[in-house]
Amino acid sequence: MDDRRDDDAMMTPERIKAMIEHGIAGAEAVVDGDDGVHFAASIVYDGFEGLNAVKRHQLVYKALGEHMGQAIHALSLQTYTREEWQRQQPRAAR
Repeated sequence: MDDRRDDDAMMTPERIKAMIEHGIAGAEAVVDGDDGVHFAASIVYDGFEGLNAVKRHQLVYKALGEHMGQAIHALSLQTYTREEWQRQQPRAAR
């Protein structure tokens, strides 16, 4: 039995958050998902500055490595620089 495969089957939002933040030093991620295979993530990272959406997503996919498309079947991404994130927040939350 391949233990790594069993481990992959137990994907959680917390684990995805940790992989993103470990793989992209300085990034902050919020990940949601309750079925173990479909997730949504918002990632704030100043290194996204000047990158288009495709390049930003590629950075996240690289951080997740082989888990993308295997243990993680679907991942909706919202990527922001800190400044973009601040503009997204309601005034009361700033």
